[in-house]
Amino acid sequence: MSTYLLNKFLFTVDRDPELVERYREDPTGTVAWWETEQANRILNCHDGESSTWLRFDDRERAALAGHDYPALFELGAHPFLTLTLFIAMFERDYDEPLGFQKEYAQRLSHFSLPYPDIAT
Repeated sequence: MSTYLLNKFLFTVDRDPELVERYREDPTGTVAWWETEQANRILNCHDGESSTWLRFDDRERAALAGHDYPALFELGAHPFLTLTLFIAMFERDYDEPLGFQKEYAQRLSHFSLPYPDIAT
C-alpha cells in the first residue's frame, strides 16, 4: 500500500480539468492509464525522470475505480485531496447548496478519532 501514490493520484487528477472529467466518466480506465503512464513520473521534475516501482495494490485500485472516498480515507488518502477532487466531479449532481459536502461528511461520519494516519 502506498499512501503517497494515492495522494499523488488525487493531487494530479484534481489539477487537470480534463483528467477530472475523464476520471468521472471512466474511473477504471483512468486509474489504469494513470498507474501505467503517470504513477512513476516524479512530481515537479523534468520530463523523462521517473521511478519504476510504484503500483497501486488491489484495494487502492478498487477504491479509486469505484470512487469510494470512504475507503480511500480508510487507506490513508488525505481528506482534503479526496474532498476537493470529488467536489469537482460530483457537486454538480446535487440541487441543494453544499449537497456533495454533506454527503461526504455523512459517509465519513462512522470514523472517530484517531483518524487513519494521513502522513505521507
